[in-house]
Amino acid sequence: MRIQVRRTGGFAGIERYAEVDTSGRPDAHEWHALAEQALAAGRGTAPLGVPDGFSYRITVDGRAVYCADPRLTDAQRRLVSRVLAEGA
Repeated sequence: MRIQVRRTGGFAGIERYAEVDTSGRPDAHEWHALAEQALAAGRGTAPLGVPDGFSYRITVDGRAVYCADPRLTDAQRRLVSRVLAEGA
């Protein structure tokens, strides 16, 4: 499973992108469960965020959803944080 996160917005307006390929990872089942939860709560179009807040596009194996601060679900927040921290 390939998980991609694109973060835009924020005070400086700097875009950040990272992706994780879970193939062959011993914790792949954790990533898959978290990704499914994050996708289920996402929107098909970019929601309105708050001034200086971040907006996100989460893509899992080609399926993209959108979310924005401060309305991220717990699963979306955890997935975004993990991908941006561990992804390349």
